[in-house]
Amino acid sequence: MKLSSLMQTRLAAAMEAVRGHDPRVPAVALILGSGLGAVAGAMQESTAVAFSDIPGFPQAGVAGHAGRLVIGTLEGVTCAVLEGRLHLYEGHSPATVVLPARVVLGLGARTLIVTNAAGGINRSFAAGDLMLIEDHINLMGVNPLAGPVVEGDTRFPDMTNAYDPALLQLADAAAAGAGTRLVRGVYAAVPGPSYETPAEIRMLERLGADAVGMSTVPEVIVARARGVPVLGISLISNVAAGIAGEPLTHDEVVAAGAAAEHRVAAVLRGVLRNMISPVESRGAS
Repeated sequence: MKLSSLMQTRLAAAMEAVRGHDPRVPAVALILGSGLGAVAGAMQESTAVAFSDIPGFPQAGVAGHAGRLVIGTLEGVTCAVLEGRLHLYEGHSPATVVLPARVVLGLGARTLIVTNAAGGINRSFAAGDLMLIEDHINLMGVNPLAGPVVEGDTRFPDMTNAYDPALLQLADAAAAGAGTRLVRGVYAAVPGPSYETPAEIRMLERLGADAVGMSTVPEVIVARARGVPVLGISLISNVAAGIAGEPLTHDEVVAAGAAAEHRVAAVLRGVLRNMISPVESRGAS
């Protein structure tokens, strides 16, 4: 069987399993990063499906990632929420890492919102800041589109506006309404799982990165290959290596996520409230 056919088979089996639990068609898909899963708990009329109950989904293996797909409504919008994600550093192939994103998009989501925890490189950032991702630098060494084209993908997607300008404006308005400060910047994606050395952070700073993390970019690339607009928000969970002079730990990342959950949730809920009309109008077109 060709790789593209194998992927289609995996996708079909996973989507069939999810629809067996909940047949609703989501308008928006959300992928929640380390310690940022509170949004899923706020959903109404929700159905939660463990990754282990979806064919082809490995169990999420990182602290702070619950490993569930939740379908429900939030601010009047039907959403599919991935409460946690898979990572390259866990040993998964790029195709497996993006399988959950492909599934929620395949279920019908027409907008993707991604969140993550990231190290702050920009020296004006502080731990706890929320950064709207304006652009990214892919240093992971892989691209999830490599190989046979998956049905529905564009072979050479344009990444000029990988993060949708209209969605960025909605997030700014939502943050202003919630009294939450947002910063903007470029996210550098590295493979992990080790944190970066001070020399690597200095290199990333010279390349124009404002924050660094180990996720997100594969899912964004797949969304853009499918013509889906993306909003990305990074929680600056810590100041990157060599800037503050303190050792870094994943416990610190998870704790920062827990402390910021209510602010991230407020922004996301505001975005959903503000986009109800645009979502409905796109669905009617």
